[in-house]
Amino acid sequence: MAAKGTSTPSYWYDGSAIPFAARLLAPVYGAAIAMRRLLYRRRWLKRHALPVPVIVVGNVTAGGTGKTPLTIALVDRLREAGWKPGVASRGYGREEPGVARWVEAGTSTALGGDEPVLIAWKTGVPVRVDADRVAAGRALVEAGCDIIVCDDGLQHYRLARDIEIEVVDAQRRYGNGRMIPAGPLREPASRANDCDFRVVNLGQASDGVGAQPACGFGEWAMQLRIDSAQPLSGGRARRLAHFRGQRVHAVAGIAHPQRFFDMLRAQGIGVVPHAFPDHHAYQQSDLRFGSELPVLMTEKDAVKCKVFANEWHFAVPLAADLPAAFWINLLDRLDKLGKR
Repeated sequence: MAAKGTSTPSYWYDGSAIPFAARLLAPVYGAAIAMRRLLYRRRWLKRHALPVPVIVVGNVTAGGTGKTPLTIALVDRLREAGWKPGVASRGYGREEPGVARWVEAGTSTALGGDEPVLIAWKTGVPVRVDADRVAAGRALVEAGCDIIVCDDGLQHYRLARDIEIEVVDAQRRYGNGRMIPAGPLREPASRANDCDFRVVNLGQASDGVGAQPACGFGEWAMQLRIDSAQPLSGGRARRLAHFRGQRVHAVAGIAHPQRFFDMLRAQGIGVVPHAFPDHHAYQQSDLRFGSELPVLMTEKDAVKCKVFANEWHFAVPLAADLPAAFWINLLDRLDKLGKR
């Protein structure tokens, strides 16, 4: 059976009581973060600039907010505009995290991390994983990239950046507004005001979960779109309409699996949900559910399952749609920076 739940404590978002130990540790964590930021502001800790523009995609909360779909969309749009992007990432959850690696579509997720492998698989651009984002950026520049996109690097202050993009979940926002471990905040919510763009992940417009959350002034709406299923064993993709009216096993090992299940249900699909912890390391036995139904999973899960997948297993590609004005503003900002 699937491991239920996610890696985020429920009290971060549901208003339930915060454990005493978490309330006790949160101010300690907050003080350490504040001191670190101060050291960089006073230039007692050095920031390192690269000879090319750097865009950081991140969030001030722990957990998933839609950074990876935005990173993929950003890379695609930069290539269309004539840039040669490369992606730098820490590669969360990978083995040997202290070892820097080039990540390709066929790289094991145990070595490259699930998000970096997914980005390489979807985009084909150079992807470098390294705990030191500065070193990763330098390697990408040496490989011929003329712009660097950092996936989840908002708090990696050693790397100087030209543009910061915050991604926030429209439904969860900043949860209970407390610092880790009492709440989801990696940094005070006010840190988001320093970012150049705030992208609000609205999910799917017709996700069937009630009224669509609204964006505030200065926020850019991001809609997530699913419309097909790709067989992991090879062959042509099928429209999701093919599964309408059918029961399927739905697999999601992401920070907010319910969103994926709701998106499938909005397509008229009967979902038998199987939520795994974020960054789960799948075994073949994890996908044995006791009934022969199609298994639909996120692409982040698919890159870890394709080595033992069969004809019943499908990846559901997720695309991020943003307003044309967002891309115009972003590319205009880059034009003013110029290629160095």
